[in-house]
Amino acid sequence: MRRFVMMACLLAIAASIHAQNYPARPIRFIVPYVAGGAGDIFARTLGQKLYEAMGQTVVVDNRPGANAIIGTDLVAKSPPDGYTIVMGNSAPFVLNPSLYSKLPYDPVKDFAPVTQGTYYAYVLVVQPALPVKNLPELVAYVKSKPGLAYGSTGLGGANHLAGEFLATMTGTKLTHVPYKGSAAALTDVLSGQLPMMFDTPITSIPQLRAGKLRALGYSGNRRAPQLPDVPTLDESGLKGFEVSSWQGILAPAGTPKAIVDRLYRESVKALKMPDVVERLGTQGGNELIGSTPEQYAALIKTEIAKYGKVIKEAGIRIE
Repeated sequence: MRRFVMMACLLAIAASIHAQNYPARPIRFIVPYVAGGAGDIFARTLGQKLYEAMGQTVVVDNRPGANAIIGTDLVAKSPPDGYTIVMGNSAPFVLNPSLYSKLPYDPVKDFAPVTQGTYYAYVLVVQPALPVKNLPELVAYVKSKPGLAYGSTGLGGANHLAGEFLATMTGTKLTHVPYKGSAAALTDVLSGQLPMMFDTPITSIPQLRAGKLRALGYSGNRRAPQLPDVPTLDESGLKGFEVSSWQGILAPAGTPKAIVDRLYRESVKALKMPDVVERLGTQGGNELIGSTPEQYAALIKTEIAKYGKVIKEAGIRIE
């Protein structure tokens, strides 16, 4: 017993020393999506600020695949030393538990939340050539021509879910076209190969302002400040429609609290910096949050229950 206590004390001392010296080498910031999308922009923006604050390079490592399962699982199984963190969002942490019968990671037990960085919903965008200017016109068009295609970041992603809800709530038939990331889907909408998609504000707003896309609605429970003229889908007649997401930072479970707290403090400082507010907030259409690790953990648990109920009622499942 005495030996066990001594070993525990030694391990605690070692962990404390490790935390005090953190970071002593580059940090790998896993993004479970392709480069160029909203999550990638978030990670690179925050990663640069963490580097400036902590003096160690933050290497953004894109590991897309399987609706963000591949990159997320990589972090779940990484050493809990603060040198591998993940850009988390709703798909792998909130939606996947209800969409898949089995996951290689547990979104609650396998991670140490650091902070929720943003909140955002999705803009329903269409090609300007599509003869619709609002949601009622889109619904009428799809009823006359069933099977209109829409793109997403992949099976089970939040924007896939938004398309499923749109079809269910309007009694229409839509064809889902999964991509490996939002950038690829958006490229096809812009080129005219894909009629529409639910896209993140940070990637769609520049195209909307350039007249290359048309916005029909917003999937949040309130209008986006950056798109005041775009009604929510709830306002447009789909009462109760809401699909929102967030981006945040998580580390593997067991990461020393001192390291989690350091990452939290530096991330929250970064989220208040004017250039970050401009990039992710003003330009990106996000609400910047900066929640505590405890608040972020509570959010994940709450949303797993919330969206689990919605997904079950909609009968959506991925095997």
